[in-house]
Amino acid sequence: MHDWWLDERAHAGPEHLDPVYIEGYDRKAGYDPAEDVAALLAHDIGRESAVLDLGAGTGTFSVAIAAHVKRVIAVDVSPAMVEALTARVRGARAGNVTVVESGFLSYAHAGPPVDAIFTRNALHQLPDFWKGLALTRMAGVLRPGGLLRLRDLAYDFEPADADERIDAWFAGAVTDPATGWTAAELAEHVRTEHSTYRWLLEVLLERTGFDIVDVAYRRGAYGAYTCVRR
Repeated sequence: MHDWWLDERAHAGPEHLDPVYIEGYDRKAGYDPAEDVAALLAHDIGRESAVLDLGAGTGTFSVAIAAHVKRVIAVDVSPAMVEALTARVRGARAGNVTVVESGFLSYAHAGPPVDAIFTRNALHQLPDFWKGLALTRMAGVLRPGGLLRLRDLAYDFEPADADERIDAWFAGAVTDPATGWTAAELAEHVRTEHSTYRWLLEVLLERTGFDIVDVAYRRGAYGAYTCVRR
């Protein structure tokens, strides 16, 4: 890393560094990895494949995909998340999962390129300049023809429509913070984190070496991309 590079841990969000918050994270996130596992398997990721999970959080996806592949490298920048992730991997007896405390910019890959990269709701923590560097680094550790499965919060509308579309997004929020994100929490995300416009994210993907082969958006804010590294 260079001395001018971003401090990723400082941009991880204070809640993701808090062990108490992390104890309730899985219930709050309500994440089912089945669709993302299926997306990888549909693109020939299988028994001999290596998968890199960046921003692995508590390890829900890492453990799920581990049953289908040879090796998983689960990476997260938060020490508290890494502790929860390690506990989940041990509890699942997923011996083919390696846990690494690192980030998009600081992760140092060793060995052959991986066959697939997965990242969910983590890239938005970086401003766009750093997203570009993070995606470039991902392309550098992914074999040509390898798969990037990216899920993240991005805005699927034009700037002129922001007021209307953001209000509609907030209107669909939960009221119980234990079971999802409230309107106040979504507003905090908009103010303090770095979700970008869909059309900017797609340019970044294309400029850093990826071809988008499938994309879907939900509620104008939740994007799911399947990309192939050129």
